[in-house]
Amino acid sequence: MLHNKSFVKKTKGGKVIRQVREHYLRDDIYCGAPSCTICNTSGARLSASPSTILVLDTNVVLNQIDLLENPAIDDVVVLSIVLDEVKNKNLSVYNRLRAICSNPMRKFFVFSNEYHRDTYVKEMSGETKNDRNDRAIRVASQWYQKHLGDAIKVLLVTNDKENKRKASEEGICAETVESYVKSLDRPDLLDLLVRPSSEDVEMEDVEDHRPSKRKIIYAEHKPMSEITSGLHRGIYHQGKLRVNRYNPFEAYVGSESIGDEIIIYGRSNMNRAFDGDIVAVELLPQDQWQGEKSMSIASEEDEDDDDVHLAPNSADVAPRTIPQQSSTGEINAGSGRPSGCIVGIIKRNWQSYCGSLEPMPIPGGSRGVAYALFVSKDRRFPKIRIQTRQLENLLDKRIIVSVDSWDRQSRYPSGHYVRTVGKIGDKDTETEVVLIENDINSRPFSAQVLACLPPLPWSVSSEDLSIPFRQDLRHLRVFSVDPPGCKDIDDALHCIALPNGNFDVGVHIADVTNFVFPGTPLDDEASQRGTSVYLVEKRIDMLPKPLTEDVCSLRSDVERLAFSVIWEMTPEADIISTRYTKSVIKSAAALSYVEAQARMDDSRLMDPVTTDLRNMNSLAKKMRLRRIENGALTLASAEVKFQIDTETHNPLDIGIYQIKEANQMVEEFMLAANVSVAQQILKSFPLCSLLRRHPTPTKEMLEPLLRVSAAIGLNLDVSSSKALADSLDHAVGDDPYFNKLIRILTTRCMSQAVYFCSGDLSPPEYHHYGLATPLYTHFTSPIRRYADVIVHRLLAASIGISKLPSVFQDRLQLTSIADNLNYRHRNAQMAGRASVELNTLIYFRTRPTDTEARVVKIRSNGFFVFVPKFGIEGPVYLTTRAEKGSGEWYVDEQEQKIKKMDGSFSYSILQTVQIHLEVVEPQPNRPKLQLTLI
Repeated sequence: MLHNKSFVKKTKGGKVIRQVREHYLRDDIYCGAPSCTICNTSGARLSASPSTILVLDTNVVLNQIDLLENPAIDDVVVLSIVLDEVKNKNLSVYNRLRAICSNPMRKFFVFSNEYHRDTYVKEMSGETKNDRNDRAIRVASQWYQKHLGDAIKVLLVTNDKENKRKASEEGICAETVESYVKSLDRPDLLDLLVRPSSEDVEMEDVEDHRPSKRKIIYAEHKPMSEITSGLHRGIYHQGKLRVNRYNPFEAYVGSESIGDEIIIYGRSNMNRAFDGDIVAVELLPQDQWQGEKSMSIASEEDEDDDDVHLAPNSADVAPRTIPQQSSTGEINAGSGRPSGCIVGIIKRNWQSYCGSLEPMPIPGGSRGVAYALFVSKDRRFPKIRIQTRQLENLLDKRIIVSVDSWDRQSRYPSGHYVRTVGKIGDKDTETEVVLIENDINSRPFSAQVLACLPPLPWSVSSEDLSIPFRQDLRHLRVFSVDPPGCKDIDDALHCIALPNGNFDVGVHIADVTNFVFPGTPLDDEASQRGTSVYLVEKRIDMLPKPLTEDVCSLRSDVERLAFSVIWEMTPEADIISTRYTKSVIKSAAALSYVEAQARMDDSRLMDPVTTDLRNMNSLAKKMRLRRIENGALTLASAEVKFQIDTETHNPLDIGIYQIKEANQMVEEFMLAANVSVAQQILKSFPLCSLLRRHPTPTKEMLEPLLRVSAAIGLNLDVSSSKALADSLDHAVGDDPYFNKLIRILTTRCMSQAVYFCSGDLSPPEYHHYGLATPLYTHFTSPIRRYADVIVHRLLAASIGISKLPSVFQDRLQLTSIADNLNYRHRNAQMAGRASVELNTLIYFRTRPTDTEARVVKIRSNGFFVFVPKFGIEGPVYLTTRAEKGSGEWYVDEQEQKIKKMDGSFSYSILQTVQIHLEVVEPQPNRPKLQLTLI
């Protein structure tokens, strides 16, 4: 049956035209119930004989997705109109709902009510879209009940009072979510329910043991219309809130409108914003701006101080500000960095948080309900108040909690329990917490994904060798150099001396796209995961292990498919020519960095592979020198290496990762391949190439580095990357760690390198500051990075061996892919660091240690130190909480020192100090590595 939908549309020229869209209605859309005697049941997803089938309205899905993910909720009909509305309103919830619906273990069935002849509803005059959608949901519920008969109860679940009232009038069974869950006799499920924000005040009253005074704690958020107007007029400034991991009362908002970071100091000024929220900020008067000297390191005890929440007693609840004191205790005016207060939330970044519970010292609630404060493992997030019926069972567990609301009359946000991760302190539990906190998908690959893999065992076939564009390079002496124990080998090298004195040099990369085809479940999964994640003791793969460790891995003595970049190079490492080809290789050796270095260093070895290594190393040194001469930076980070017990998986030893010449040799050729490929794909596809850029740091970003260098008498020229690189090379001192520390401090002033679509920016913006190259991309690690998979497809199309997939015609989708890759890449980095921190805690728990450290950042109540031996950084307090504000110490920003008032003692930047390392637990279930001065 054909139904015409008509609507009016305004053209760019201002004309109003009527458009008619044909809407096909069918009567062969099935209900999904196996017991149905009318429908085809081959695609049925519901239970064989359910007592009740649930139909959900949109708001129930949007607000109660945590409940729906619990296996206790089943036999659910998801209407297509609800699915579409959820997709438009919240893509994250939509993806979670789709995951439930596609899970064969769950009884969720998607019913296309908008295309069924009996459930499609026409729009009525004067009816809002929301009212029409509610009516469509009621019509579908009514149809299901009539269709299935009285043997099965069809229940509409809605929290909308009006929708529920109309349903009852129309003879439809309807209940609220809470009412339905209570009928299941599963009290634990009630903990999963999202609470309306109106309950915040009621719970606050219970918490405070007194009748409601409706005390206003936070300023009211401005409406979006006022925020938008204020942003246009320059009154407000937009940016992402980043909370200091060492001080949850200190945060920053990067603002493009003023070209600097705005400091947000104190919970009142943060005004209920969470780390990661997009916020609108109003600058405070300049005499209230914060200077470095007024910034302190917060202790765990500070989080229980009511003063961090309370606003002043004024009618308009103005944000509380913290005056800036000089060494004499007087208020400084007109100094410091831009400081502000948050006036509104533009986009929330509420997620699920991992941590533990602490009971609230109040009488128990009704019907066994207890109130508790959830304490996140990550100090950047405030405590969250929840109510639970299983408190005693949860006190020794790591749990996940979601935020529901944060009322301005409430000291804490309100949330609800989601699920239990495991027992506190158990290593597997704490590792899973790391993955959850960083949104890492560690679930096993689905059957649909695994079905995309080639049959095993796999080997190169005669068909692979007969393909015209695939060159047989098995005769080349190819080898790989990787970290010890590496199984997912995605790059190999060769270097052959030519008769003319030049070298034939190749970088061979695993041909992942020969097995991962666009639009398949395998490709979709890799696209979502974005990257493999490397923890201390394990790896979370982007692709299934049969591909990463066998089919694609360029192991020694086996034939494998590759994508090769081959140059002719002079002995001075000048590139004469470049060619790109798909290939078949057979690696002669899979070496570790240590093995490769040992071969090059052993003058007795003259075998062909060792000779190739030495020739490559010679070329790499010249390439590296040329890059540095062009302005490439050699930066540093504190990479930590653990020795892991093979049985317990606990750390046995910890130290700084040592970089060898062999590491630098491989890096140099990977960089060269990435640059060559970037040039090739951009030449062919100037509007849809995936590239990687590193923005030039602003003057404000480099200010902390310049302040430190000036204080220690070091002249750093930051006018260009070349000038900075030269300055860093000359930054040497008596301390063997001095240069590395300066490079680490420089690294922290840089922005992140990011992926982008070439059509989104102009060529000058493509520049990679750190590598000092106008073009760069990622091509060399397709086993572990999806960006490289995309680039392989671009390169294959650019040399005419395959067609460009259709996604490259969709700029918006490409940009979305790049955004996801940046998000996943950063999360993988954060998860890696969190894994290092977890293993550091485990190591020092039984090994209190005295060691040497360097001061790297000054604060008003102490300083941060870097421990070179272990690659650890952390705070050292000079004043206790009781002494805070006593004026015993003050910060000299000019000299980058913290001094005693009487001048008897001081600590300066980069000074060597002796510290004691020990694991302590100042708050229950929140162990930390404490650094104290000896």
